[in-house]
Amino acid sequence: MSARSSPRSWSHIRLGDLCLSPSGVQTGPFGSQLHQSDYRAVGTPIVTVGHLGDNRLLHTGLPRVSDGDRLRLARYALREGDIVVSRVGSVDRRALVHQSEEGWLFSGRCLRIRPDRAKINPEYLSWVLGAPNVRDTLRRIAFGATMPSLNTKLLSDLSILVPPMQYQEWAASIFRALDNKIDVNRRMARVLDATVSTAYRRVADQTQSSIPLDSVAAVRGGSTPSTQSPILWDPGIHSWATPKDMTALLSPVLWKTGRRISGAGLEMISSGLLPEGTVLLSSRAPIGYVAIAAMPIAINQGFIALVPKAQLSSEYLCCWVRANMAAIKALANGTTFMEVSKQNFRTLRVALPPDSLLAEFDSLARPAFQLLLSIERQNDRLGNLRDLLLPRLTSGDLATPEVQRVTGSVV
Repeated sequence: MSARSSPRSWSHIRLGDLCLSPSGVQTGPFGSQLHQSDYRAVGTPIVTVGHLGDNRLLHTGLPRVSDGDRLRLARYALREGDIVVSRVGSVDRRALVHQSEEGWLFSGRCLRIRPDRAKINPEYLSWVLGAPNVRDTLRRIAFGATMPSLNTKLLSDLSILVPPMQYQEWAASIFRALDNKIDVNRRMARVLDATVSTAYRRVADQTQSSIPLDSVAAVRGGSTPSTQSPILWDPGIHSWATPKDMTALLSPVLWKTGRRISGAGLEMISSGLLPEGTVLLSSRAPIGYVAIAAMPIAINQGFIALVPKAQLSSEYLCCWVRANMAAIKALANGTTFMEVSKQNFRTLRVALPPDSLLAEFDSLARPAFQLLLSIERQNDRLGNLRDLLLPRLTSGDLATPEVQRVTGSVV
């Protein structure tokens, strides 16, 4: 097909030579130009390292500045097609700027790349910068042992493998299709989650009675088998969760874990294998992640687990925990780090709605949580496919018909 291109027709070009001059690669404003005291509740958003998502700018928790500061810092304004890169710390993070973000500013902890569209497709370049080999290079060339850093020269000198423009546009369209599907799923999940939360609040507002937590759920904890004993981990046949498994969840549904334990390892955990439907709350470092286990699961000591009894559903208990997080955090104590103990947690009471209200809530929440689980799994597959294609498409290793066959069955 016409979009297919042999790497023999590709060229290695300095990133700086692919950008508009004179400041195609530019650092953000120095600290003397922008202070935290300049931030406002309303105004022009400023992108910091924390707002660099997976090739997208995150729109939550953005600091803002007044119109006066926006004009003063006009040289740091972003345009559609710019790429914002982390200058310090996680120097392999980047995000493409979209039309809705044009005019935003970027902070001094970031670098801005302004591609020359006559030489390279900005969207394609943003994905090249996310390829594993390029990310490895960025981490390697960064200087500073305590806090790795990049500067404009290091980034400008980065060598980019550039294919013909037609190939760039074609490859970018593949990544765009996958990324857009992931984004649509994320937005759908947020709507579903908000709908369930609203339904819970409506039920809670009409509920007058409450009962002890122990009456509706068994409260359990967990532990970590010795990492010095391979027999406790290999073969890993049981899912074993830590709070880290909760940090990247789009929805309050946990369906896979980063580590698994053996049968011998499971015997070392007093709570054993908790059933599917167990509600998990991270009880320390940090307190507050909540999810329903979508499979039988063992847990470490960073959790409080609620195993529902017959009276209340997993979905109701999950929503109850989230709605009462302030009261739960108020139970925390500790010197090294704050922790909610199982003993303190058991003192809580749960709002007990009439059966009719509970049935109404469950009829909405149960299918909603099943759909959230389906979305989580689909996004995981899409992300894995994108990550599989990324190094191959940006190096020319994958033939066009093969990509269309693989992506056509998923997107």
